[in-house]
Amino acid sequence: MPLLVGTSGWQYRDWRGAFYPPEVPLAHWLNFYAGTFPTVENNGTFYRLAKPETFADWRARTPAGFQMAVKASRYLTHVRRLRDPGQPVARLLGAAARLKDRLGPVLLQLPPTMQSDPDALDQCLSQFDTQAAADPRLLTRGPLRVSVEFRHESWWTPEVRALLERHNAALCWADRRGRPLGPLWRTADWGYLRLHEGAASPWPRYGRQALSAWLDRIRDTWPDSADVFAYFNNDQHGAAPADAAALTDLATGAR
Repeated sequence: MPLLVGTSGWQYRDWRGAFYPPEVPLAHWLNFYAGTFPTVENNGTFYRLAKPETFADWRARTPAGFQMAVKASRYLTHVRRLRDPGQPVARLLGAAARLKDRLGPVLLQLPPTMQSDPDALDQCLSQFDTQAAADPRLLTRGPLRVSVEFRHESWWTPEVRALLERHNAALCWADRRGRPLGPLWRTADWGYLRLHEGAASPWPRYGRQALSAWLDRIRDTWPDSADVFAYFNNDQHGAAPADAAALTDLATGAR
C-alpha cells in the first residue's frame, strides 16, 4: 500500500539535535523535514489560519510529490461545531489552495464534548465538496480528501458511517497508548491514522509491537493501491519523527 508516514507539525524546538541537526536554521526545518518524510500534518492551522502567501511558500520549500495535510480551524470545529460552515470552509480552502499539488487531506477534529450531529456533518462535508469543485487548484492531485476525527462515542452509528461513505470521507483512526480510540471503519477508498501517545519507553514512544499491529490493521483494511496517511502526534522529546521513521522502516520491510 502507498503508506505515507509523517508527523503532526514540524516546528518543535526540542527536535533540534534529536531530529534536526543543530546547524540547520529554523527557517529551513520544513525543507529538511520534507527531505525525510513524504507528508506532514499542519496542525498549526487549527489555531490560526496562515496567509495564502505562507501556504505558497510552504509549497515552494517542499519537493514534488510531498503532501501537506491541513487541520481545519477550531473556529469551524469547536466554535461553530460545523454549523454554518460556508465562510470558514471558504477561508480555509482559499488559503490552502496555494499549496496546489502539495495539498493533502483536510482533517476535521471534533471536540470531545461534541455529540453526534449528522445534519451538521453532512452540511459541512457538502461545503467542502462544493467549494473544491469551484476551485481547480484544490483538485490538482484529484478529489479533495477530508478526514473526520470523532471524540465522542455518540458518533459511532450506522447513520454516521453511511454519511462518511457517501462523501468518501475517511474516518480518522486514532490511537493512544497502543489502543484504538474508536471503531476501525473503512469509510473511503483511502485512510487516515493519528497516533497520539505510545506506551513504550522512553515516553511517549511507540514500541515495535504496537507499530506492527497498526500495520496489520491497515494491510487488512485497504488494498495495496490505496493511499493511507499516518501521523504521529507524540511530539514530546522528538518521539514523533523517531516513530515515523520506525513505522516507515517496518512498512518497507513488510512489502
